[in-house]
Amino acid sequence: METEHPALAVIGGGSMASAILLGAAEAGVVDLERVVVADPNPERRRLFTRTSESAGAALAQLAGEPDAQVLLAVKPQMLAGVGGEIGPELAGRPRAVISILAGVESGRVRAKLGGSCPVVRVMPNTPARVRLGMSCLALGAGAEEADAAFALRLFGAIGEVVRVDESLVDAFTALAGSGPAYAFLLAEAMAGAGRELGLDPGDADRAARQTLLGAATLLSSSDRSAAELRDAVTSRKGTTAAALDVFEAGGFRELVERAMTAARDRGRELSADA
Repeated sequence: METEHPALAVIGGGSMASAILLGAAEAGVVDLERVVVADPNPERRRLFTRTSESAGAALAQLAGEPDAQVLLAVKPQMLAGVGGEIGPELAGRPRAVISILAGVESGRVRAKLGGSCPVVRVMPNTPARVRLGMSCLALGAGAEEADAAFALRLFGAIGEVVRVDESLVDAFTALAGSGPAYAFLLAEAMAGAGRELGLDPGDADRAARQTLLGAATLLSSSDRSAAELRDAVTSRKGTTAAALDVFEAGGFRELVERAMTAARDRGRELSADA
């Protein structure tokens, strides 16, 4: 039976790991006093209570914790080095390792970690920091349903979680994992255009932020589709229609599809390079 706040070793303390941990701590799912974050960067380590420069030392701090979980959050190119360091510590370990490595298949993660520990693969996004994340979870190499229990609690506390087959994780990454950057780019472009049209820079920035927040909140709380909501705000031959005509003429939908396809394909390349 899982404890309410299991001990957790987090290998990698970058922005995604920070978003997950701080959001989960606010949600009461993790106790930061029972979390050890391993990262060679001292600036990142300052964000947390218990830290270590090395992954091996982080696991050693939790050696006496029978319920300890492991979250692997390093960059894909660091997997081989980390695997060589902590693989022996994970040999024969019954609990699954949760991997959030973009583009890296669970079988490759498992092999780099010594080939014995189960792997649950999760792809989150940074709005986890404000408990509005969107994650997908896939049972990976050697993992069974029970292995997903803690990951479902962790990521469910900081947003929504969908279950997918691992073959679809790269596609999900292109949509939701990278998706916040698409929204930020749109906000940047809208504010910039507002400035060019004569608005005060501060007012343009505030209007872009609030407009996207309001639209996203309306979409998430409505039972109407995005297409239906778009139609509702688009009067025939009105101002919105004029703007949308420009988007459509410029191939907006095709551009989004090309961008997401590029993101998916890059994920596959990262797996091959790991």
